[in-house]
Amino acid sequence: MLLQAVDDRDIQDDVSDDISPSPQIEYDRLLGGLLIEGFDEKSCRSRYQFARYHKSPSIPSPYLIERLRKQELLQKKCGPGTKAYKEASKQLRSGQSQTTNTTDCNYLILTIHAGLGNRMLEITSALLYALLTNRILLVDRYKEIGDLFCEPFPGTSWLVPSDFPLSYGEFTQSSPESYGNMLQNKAAGGNTNRSLAGTRPNYVYLHLDGNYGFHDKLFFCEDDQQFLQGVPWLIIRTDMYFVPSLFLIPGFQDELSRLFPEKDTVFHHLARYLFHPTNNIWYSITKYYRSYMAKAEKRVGIQIRIYETKGILQRNGPFPHILNQILSCAQNEKLLPEIGMMEGAAAEAQNKGAAAETQNNQTIVVLTTSLSSWYSDQIQKKYEEHPTVDGTTVKVYQPSHEEYQRSRNRKHNMKALAEIYLLSMNDELITSGFSTFGYAAQGLAGLKPWIMFRSENHVTPDPPCGRVMSIEPCFHQAPFYDCKAKRDTDLGKVVPYVRHCEDVSWGLKIVNETKL
Repeated sequence: MLLQAVDDRDIQDDVSDDISPSPQIEYDRLLGGLLIEGFDEKSCRSRYQFARYHKSPSIPSPYLIERLRKQELLQKKCGPGTKAYKEASKQLRSGQSQTTNTTDCNYLILTIHAGLGNRMLEITSALLYALLTNRILLVDRYKEIGDLFCEPFPGTSWLVPSDFPLSYGEFTQSSPESYGNMLQNKAAGGNTNRSLAGTRPNYVYLHLDGNYGFHDKLFFCEDDQQFLQGVPWLIIRTDMYFVPSLFLIPGFQDELSRLFPEKDTVFHHLARYLFHPTNNIWYSITKYYRSYMAKAEKRVGIQIRIYETKGILQRNGPFPHILNQILSCAQNEKLLPEIGMMEGAAAEAQNKGAAAETQNNQTIVVLTTSLSSWYSDQIQKKYEEHPTVDGTTVKVYQPSHEEYQRSRNRKHNMKALAEIYLLSMNDELITSGFSTFGYAAQGLAGLKPWIMFRSENHVTPDPPCGRVMSIEPCFHQAPFYDCKAKRDTDLGKVVPYVRHCEDVSWGLKIVNETKL
C-alpha cells in the first residue's frame, strides 16, 4: 500500500475524465471561478479534477476572481519571452539605477530553498504580495517546482528563465543588495529622504528567512513599502507564511478586505488557484485514494510530525506517549470510536454483538502520514485486537515512511506533495503543531483541524489537542515592532483578525473575527 511516484509514461489512459470517486455528485471544476477554462486538460489533469475529491466550504469573492484575471493578463504581458521582460532584463543587466519607472512591468522573484510545506506557504505569500503590489511573480526554476506543480498562469511561465542576469541564489542577509543592509547603512529605504523621491536601485534583495534581523523586518512597515513600490525588481528569500503581517500594513488593509471578506481563507483560495500537482503525482494521488479511501463512510487524516529528541539528535520514535496522544485526541473528539479491552474470541463476540445492536456497518479509514510507520502500525494493531464499542470498522493506511526528511530529494518531495493532497481529501484532520506540512493540508481542504500540542518531558499533554481558530497557517517568526509608534508591541492584539497561534504562542495567524 505504499505510495509510488511514477513517470508520465506509466500513466497512459488510467487517469481519464470519467474517473471520479463519486460520479453522481456535482462538483465545481473551476473552484468557484478561481480557475478559467482553456488549459490543456491532459497536460495537467489535477487542475480540473481536484474539485471531485473535496468540496470547498468557502466561495472566493468576486473581487479576488477579478484580481486574479488581471494578474494573469499582467503575467502574460510581462512574463518571460515578452518584449517587456527583455527590456526589463536589459535594464537590470546594465546595472544602472533609474529615477523614474517607465514601465508597468515590475517583478517579484522568489528563491526556493526550504521543505515542501514551507515552499507552498512561501509561494502563496509571494503571490498575495504580488497581487497587492501589481508585480509579476517568478519562482526559482532550480528547485523542482516544475516537477511538482503545473504552470498556474495561462499563456506564460512563472519560472525564472535560465538566462536571468543575476545570481540571485547567492544573496545573503549581509549582501550589499539586502534591504536590511541598505537600511543599516542609510543607503535607501523608508526612513531616509529617498523614500518618496529620487533614485531607486534596479533591484533589492529581501531577506525574510527565519533568521532575519530587525532591519530586515522593516519590510512590513508602511514607509518601507512605499519605497519598495518604486523598485522594478524585488528578490525575496523566505521560508515562512508572512501573510498575517501584510494584514497589519495600513496601505494594504482595504484591498485585503475586498479580496478576502472571509479573512481566514487566504491560503485556501490562493493555494487552490496556484498548486496543481503534475500528472505523475496526480496519478499516484488518485490511484491511492480510489484503492484505499474512496469507499469509506468517513475519512480521518492524521499528520504526525515528531519534535522529540534523544541526546542531540531529533528522532521519529517510537514514542509511546505520542501514540497515546494521537489516540486520546482522536477518541476524545469522537473522530475515532473507542475500543474495548477484551481480546481473542471474547473480543470477536463483543464486536459482533455491538455491530448487531447498533446495526453499524460503518467503515472509517484513517490515513496517517509520518516519517515512521510505527504509529500507524500500532493504531491498526489496537483496532484489530480490540473491538470498537459501536461496531465500527477502522482501517489504517500510510502511503509512505521515509524515516527522515530529505527536502532536496526529488522523489521524496513528490511523495510528500501526494500525501499533502491525500490528507486534504479527508473529512476530518488531526495535525501536529508547528508543522507547515499540516498547515498546507488543512488549507487546501478548508478544514479546521484538531492540532496536537507539543509534549514536554515525554508526557502526553492534557488536553492532547485542540481545535484551531481558523484554517490559516501560522507565521512562526512574525515581527513584534509597531512601525508607527517605533517600539515593540504585541501585534497579536492590534486588530481582531490577527491573533497569536494555538501552537506557536509568539506567532501570528489570521482569524475571521471582528472583535478583540
